Amino acid sequence: MTKGANVSLTALGQDAGAVVVSLGWTSASGAGDADVSVFLLGTNGKVRSDDDFYFYNRPAAEDGSVQLLGKTPTGSGDEDRIGLDLTAVPADIARIVVAASQYGDACFGDLDDLRMTVADRSGEPLVGFSIDDASVESAFVFGELYRRGGEWKFRAVGQGYETGLAGLATAFGISVVEEGEDGEDSPTTPDTTATPGTAPAPSAAGETERGTRTPAAGGPVPAGPVTATAGAAPVPIEHAPVRPAAHAGPAEDAPAVAGVPAQSRGRDGSVTRGAPTTRKKVTLPRVARKSLAENDSWQPARLFPVPTLKSDREREVRATSVLLSVMTQVPELGRRLTAAFGAPAGRTQTFTEVSLPHGDAPRRPDGVIRIERAGKLWTALVETKTNGNPLRAEQVQAYMDIAARRGYEAVITLSNDVALDGAPVVDVKIDGRRKHKVDLWHLSWAEVAHQAQLLIRHEGVGNPAHAWLLQELLEYLRHENSGCHGFQNMGPSWVPVRKGIEDETLNMGDERAVDVVESWERLIRQVCLRLGGELGQKALPVQRARRGSDPRERRLAAAETLCVDGRLSAELRVDGTSGVIAVTADLRTGKVRTSTDVPAPEGPTALVSVKKLVRMLAEAPADLHVESLVEGGSGARGTLERLRPEPGNLLPRDGAPLSGFRLTLIKGMGNTRGNTESGFIRSVDDAVARFHQGVVARLGPLDVRAGRRG
Repeated sequence: MTKGANVSLTALGQDAGAVVVSLGWTSASGAGDADVSVFLLGTNGKVRSDDDFYFYNRPAAEDGSVQLLGKTPTGSGDEDRIGLDLTAVPADIARIVVAASQYGDACFGDLDDLRMTVADRSGEPLVGFSIDDASVESAFVFGELYRRGGEWKFRAVGQGYETGLAGLATAFGISVVEEGEDGEDSPTTPDTTATPGTAPAPSAAGETERGTRTPAAGGPVPAGPVTATAGAAPVPIEHAPVRPAAHAGPAEDAPAVAGVPAQSRGRDGSVTRGAPTTRKKVTLPRVARKSLAENDSWQPARLFPVPTLKSDREREVRATSVLLSVMTQVPELGRRLTAAFGAPAGRTQTFTEVSLPHGDAPRRPDGVIRIERAGKLWTALVETKTNGNPLRAEQVQAYMDIAARRGYEAVITLSNDVALDGAPVVDVKIDGRRKHKVDLWHLSWAEVAHQAQLLIRHEGVGNPAHAWLLQELLEYLRHENSGCHGFQNMGPSWVPVRKGIEDETLNMGDERAVDVVESWERLIRQVCLRLGGELGQKALPVQRARRGSDPRERRLAAAETLCVDGRLSAELRVDGTSGVIAVTADLRTGKVRTSTDVPAPEGPTALVSVKKLVRMLAEAPADLHVESLVEGGSGARGTLERLRPEPGNLLPRDGAPLSGFRLTLIKGMGNTRGNTESGFIRSVDDAVARFHQGVVARLGPLDVRAGRRG
């Protein structure tokens, strides 16, 4: 179709009661993108309320008439699809306007092959329309569907605006809430009355339905409908939530061409602007909606089923394909995982089971990631292990050699293991004679789950479908059959070292003790990942060694402590707080201790401070140990269960000044080295989670210090 032309949908196909509208574009740089939006307009050319405006923060109508189906990558760009059930559109809706906008300073002239396609419910294309004159516009009305004589018709509009989605929203009766100079949100509610005899300046692509250009601002308005584009651009709606304008006027208040109203202006002809506010992101609620299942045996349908996985090979293939496909479809996750490996931001494609020549027989890495940026390719080979299986050094070495010969940038290993100090988990030889350098990186399944958790629970993603995909990915990773459970084995040295401590036969300098210390560090790193994912903050181990010290020397010192005291100790801190949680695993007593020190709450007397603390811990576990701290030592102690009726028992007996309290929970330690319910790894993970949720989170703004002696 040509710009301005129209056609009856009924004449194009018998099944036109529901259609799928697709907006597509390509980008030479691979970085271009746009957001679609849909407006349902009455006979006056305005929305009835904000319920008639659909975009990334409101993607679907409750009656099913409009559904933004999300982006689908194509060979050289993206395609955004919209489902429209025309039989469900309310009777007082006369037009459905389909538009797209870009963010910030981007414009549609940066994109190529702008096109719109309307297909029936089976996916059979009915009509198409291409736009080839885009330049500086930041918003485009691609086309509209409108009622005429009891049937639906399609009109190819192709009108560009330099005002972004905010300009379109205002034109169709939406008031954009923007942040004023004082920081308060103030609605932009310009008068919609157009100045007689004038029209705003058009964009380079602005045309009337008859195909003629619109005159410049201040010029006479030609007879018939006139396309209008505002001069000054309001802040793009990507920065501002919206609400309907209470004063939306009748259709004759503003000129329109091809069903597109002129952008609203104030009484003096100016456009109201404001400082941008934060773009809203989509997150999922922590509490799931009530299930409609009759009983617990009914399992919900999942996008990535796992019960049929029987072999490690099946698990590796499935896990690789699931992760790489979600990384492609959810750019927030893909970018977050690849940026740490030095990958550029750009168009991403992923592949599995790729055959690459290597000697007499080809090699098949589990996956390949390719990112295009400014015409250049960044490529990484992916080797995956699940179910605790170790990575094989000779296999990784082969992929490093292949990558070097083919000019690839990286090899990424992915397994349950957790990397320490940024080092890979396998040793490979680097041929210094090669000019092309290949980086070796490691990613743990725990890190993948951590990043997905941060996005869908705390930071948000730009599309509800992306949030759902991440939730399905998390469900898959957490399933017992997926094999993607993170670090779950303390290694072969664990049993003999633990037995040596129990029998007091473990000798100083035993290399197996160093292996256990290294496994302990991996466990604490994983505990931090899980805790940080739940809280939405980065949680990291605290290193007391001086900066730049050799990790090997640090582990040797910890191994000596393990041989002498039989204890493994660590501290962790949550980003943005001064809180430090100490974790001690006593292998002689079989107990895990989690503790923290807090200052005494302010009060005129020590007794008032103690009572305040007890009240703050009203919902804490009854077996919490509370110890008063005085200058130079410790004071009285007791469990919270005994202190609640008699808080005075915590006062120092000699009247020494009270400096703070030490709060400690003690939990039995698992016996096995793995991550089973009775395992050591699970017991440490559960102990930290219980302590933070039951104790630290109850303390509020109190300054929390390390709970360690000395």
